[in-house]
Amino acid sequence: MGVIYAPLVGASVVYFIYAAGFIGFVLPSARGYRALAAYVVAVGAYCYALHVPWSALISAVVFSAIIGAVCVRQAEMLCANIELRRAREEVERMAQVAERERIARDLHDVLGHTLSLIVIKSELASKLADRGDARASAEIRDVEKIARESLAELRQALAGYRAAGIAAEVERARSTLESAGIVVDYAGEDVRLPAAQETVLSLALREGVTNVVRHARATTCRLRIAQLADLCRLEIADDGAGGGEREGLGLLGMRERVEALGGRVRREFSGGTHLTIELPTA
Repeated sequence: MGVIYAPLVGASVVYFIYAAGFIGFVLPSARGYRALAAYVVAVGAYCYALHVPWSALISAVVFSAIIGAVCVRQAEMLCANIELRRAREEVERMAQVAERERIARDLHDVLGHTLSLIVIKSELASKLADRGDARASAEIRDVEKIARESLAELRQALAGYRAAGIAAEVERARSTLESAGIVVDYAGEDVRLPAAQETVLSLALREGVTNVVRHARATTCRLRIAQLADLCRLEIADDGAGGGEREGLGLLGMRERVEALGGRVRREFSGGTHLTIELPTA
């Protein structure tokens, strides 16, 4: 419309200005500025060649350049805002996924271990009761106590689980193994760790002992905890049937927690399963 009417009516150069405003919204920023520069030159040359009044020619060139540049910049800002919004949505989505994974790991560690212990205790109480052994009632009371503790731990897991500490977890591990008829060979040091490392190491001990009880069919389990110069090492070894290379949810969760703190997890299968967890003390 500018091309048609500008030679007839000088005020029609306003169409050139409108057209300049569209450039930023149809081309990327770098190409938009180059296209705008070429467009302004072409408008000026066209108006000059057709002897459009100088006032209209100057208005077409100047305002096309100004309005076009403003619109290109505005388009850049709109694109940047869209990218920021997409990035924020992606961060929120990833945070939700990470939280779901944390809850899944914690529920597995808390409930998997506790339910295994309840099953073992219940089976032991049933056998004792069949023989008329008075210890059956003590085992049933232990089951009740464990169930109550499990409920409390479940609430903690949903809120952001933190283990009670290495010492408490070692006692729990010994009780679990002994209830399953597994001889415990324990040697450990009084380790001093930051809260995050102590929680991860405690959960690793819990998961490792639970796997021994569930899958190893072992008669002896060796537990070792040692604090070296710059790391803490936990070893869980059994004389059972060993295992496969495939890792379940519990071991994957353990590995993710340990590696997130700069540690490492090793599994070996020689005369049973030998699990080693190393965590930096800092």
